[in-house]
Amino acid sequence: MNRPINDLETPTALHQRIRTDIEAKILSGEWGPGHRIPFEHELTEQYGCSRMTVSKAITALAEAGLIERRRRAGSFVARPRVHSAVLDIPDLRSEIEGRGEAYRFDLISCVRRGAQGGDEAELAGGRTLLALRGVHLANGRPLALEDRLISLRAAPEAARIDFAEISPGAWLLEHIPWTEAENRISAVAADAEAARLLAIPAKTACLAVERRTWRSGEGVTRVRQLFPGEAYDLVARFGPSRS
Repeated sequence: MNRPINDLETPTALHQRIRTDIEAKILSGEWGPGHRIPFEHELTEQYGCSRMTVSKAITALAEAGLIERRRRAGSFVARPRVHSAVLDIPDLRSEIEGRGEAYRFDLISCVRRGAQGGDEAELAGGRTLLALRGVHLANGRPLALEDRLISLRAAPEAARIDFAEISPGAWLLEHIPWTEAENRISAVAADAEAARLLAIPAKTACLAVERRTWRSGEGVTRVRQLFPGEAYDLVARFGPSRS
């Protein structure tokens, strides 16, 4: 955000540059949810422009859902919110430890590979994917089998993370901000391999939660979590629309 100002740069081009600079810091994770954006007078001084130009950039970011304005407090990086989805993005570790149980994630496999099929190609965006499989455990008992794809275009640093030390979902929630999410929930019977990994009989009724997330239209991850039917509840609370 410290590039020299071009004296010939128009207000329109400058407000777009301010927006792009701030957006890059948000989407890279440098400015996480809740981070305060510099005040408008600070940006005016930094970019050597009018207050109106800065306000236009901030307004565009707010309309895109990347920041939220708080009266008398300033503007802050918005916390992720689900778009056209009933359920929030769960952090299984927090949920399990919140119940007073010991959490563990056992990584089974982690490989880089190309896209297989149209949906994966869209997620990959011309880059490779990180494919992971692992099991979430509560007090040593399998709670969920997870199969996840991470876009290395959206999250290139994921290729360097040891997911035996932190679960992929927890790492993504902490480091890669998202702006849209979609959940799909279905009931399935566990096949032989899933049953073995979850320590349940084959064909046991399970809850399958499939989730995709994006940031500003760019795919971040696609995950499928399989829970034994009696082991997990999904609860949603509804209220009046604020739109």
